[in-house]
Amino acid sequence: MRICLDTSGYSAFKRGHERAIDLVRRSSEIVIPITVLGELFAGFRFGGQERRNHEEFDRFRESPRVRVAPLDEETAACYAEIVTGLRDRGTPIPTNDIWIAAGAMQAGLRVVTADHHFARVPQVAVELIELG
Repeated sequence: MRICLDTSGYSAFKRGHERAIDLVRRSSEIVIPITVLGELFAGFRFGGQERRNHEEFDRFRESPRVRVAPLDEETAACYAEIVTGLRDRGTPIPTNDIWIAAGAMQAGLRVVTADHHFARVPQVAVELIELG
């Protein structure tokens, strides 16, 4: 399985959520969109343990299965398709999550997330983590 790890998916993994851990362990490729990288870095700054969080994330990224995916023109075309479809159906989702979905769509990845609104994006498969 190849996954796109959303910010909430990474957080669930780091907090020891069993489903998130299982999905990460079973994945042959773990892609972190550059948008998620920005969200994580901002979260690290807002939290009280920025250095520790960066160090843990750096260790996570050392795995040959993990890569950060940039945005490019093809991602932008996927974004346009997703955002127009959401608007046509009257089901908007946060802009960053549209970019995350666009990257997943582009690469054919499953989005691992705790955010239910990804289910509104028919162009991507979603592995929903229920945080309870």
